[in-house]
Amino acid sequence: MIDIKTIREKRTEIEKQLAKKAFKINFDHLIEIDNERLKLIAEVDELRTKRNEAAAKRDIEKGREIKEHLEKKEHALGAVEEEFLRELYKIPNTPLPNVPEGDESHNVIVKTIGKVNKFDFKPADHVALGEALDIIDIPRAAKVSGSRFAYLKGDGALLELALIQYAFKKLIAKGYIPIFPPALIKQEMTSGLGYWQSGGNENYYTVKDYDLENEQSDLNLYLVGTGEHSVVPMHTKEVFSEKELPKKYVVFSPSFRRESGSYGKDTRGILRVHQFDKIEMIAFVRPEEDEDVREEMQALVEEMMQELELPYQVVRLAAGDLGFPSAETTDIETWIPSQEKYRETHSISTTTDFQAKRFNIRYLKNDGSKAFVHILNGTAFAIGRILIAIIENYQKKDGSVEVPKILREYISKDTLSR
Repeated sequence: MIDIKTIREKRTEIEKQLAKKAFKINFDHLIEIDNERLKLIAEVDELRTKRNEAAAKRDIEKGREIKEHLEKKEHALGAVEEEFLRELYKIPNTPLPNVPEGDESHNVIVKTIGKVNKFDFKPADHVALGEALDIIDIPRAAKVSGSRFAYLKGDGALLELALIQYAFKKLIAKGYIPIFPPALIKQEMTSGLGYWQSGGNENYYTVKDYDLENEQSDLNLYLVGTGEHSVVPMHTKEVFSEKELPKKYVVFSPSFRRESGSYGKDTRGILRVHQFDKIEMIAFVRPEEDEDVREEMQALVEEMMQELELPYQVVRLAAGDLGFPSAETTDIETWIPSQEKYRETHSISTTTDFQAKRFNIRYLKNDGSKAFVHILNGTAFAIGRILIAIIENYQKKDGSVEVPKILREYISKDTLSR
């Protein structure tokens, strides 16, 4: 969240930065609402003082009159504050100064690592390989759950478990605290995250608490689209001591997305599905630690990709391609042989203090003052997509799939075969 004081002081600068994200905000309307809010706050404070004075003088009639007037003003203030926050929450985070300008066509490929495998046969895609090896079952998942679901079976399930153990072992050694969070969050938590103020909430599943007796339902919970959705709010209204930071988590979570509006796009296989598992890194840091911890996250991801011996490229996203709360994002894209191109498998972002202000997450500085933390998030593995990359890049002419050397200690085999 960008606070109103900053908006009033740096409006022109903020408007320029938001334009890079292709956002135009009606700040005049927001400031009008804030002026009315400040006016009502002053009136409410004055009436409360008069109420207290009347009570001290035991002037019951005057106190009753003031109370009635105060209740009306408090009600008006509540409505204005609700409108104020609603408008304030529509403003995305501003991109950092070094973020490239433009839409996704201006994303910058920073580097490309690893050699693309030149097969002496036509490589199969992960669906054909998964069916042949009986490790991915899409038809039966469609029968049970519908389209865009899959069963991971046998060695497919073991390969996912190997990735989880491998990632957790590496990240725990680097000070990341393991956590398995809830997969359902309250609706009000979604506002703090800042992903859905400009639309996008239609891409997430909701759970309704249905009252059978009264035959009605109230919308209560969202299924998380990523582990970040439940871990970031975990420290709502908390104050870290300075020595606690950086507080870093490695998170395993199922994730759920409706993929609204993506029909006809990546419908084959498990690249874009309604349910998938992710391992993520979440960090709460001092502002001055932001860049260093993000670099650490990226270095860890690259180390894991190199140990898996998967070809990848690092991409800096342009401002127009950033998420609503993100101030800077670096993607890692992995080579998918069947598509003959790199596909996004990881994102590492800073939301600066944007989410921290919404959730009121601060830290106590050594001088006794309090400041908002910066909140970072980074994909360790979007497991389905990494499984695709492993299966396709490690396939052999006979239809078997070699297991990456780094995972063999966890899966206890060198090759997946029928």
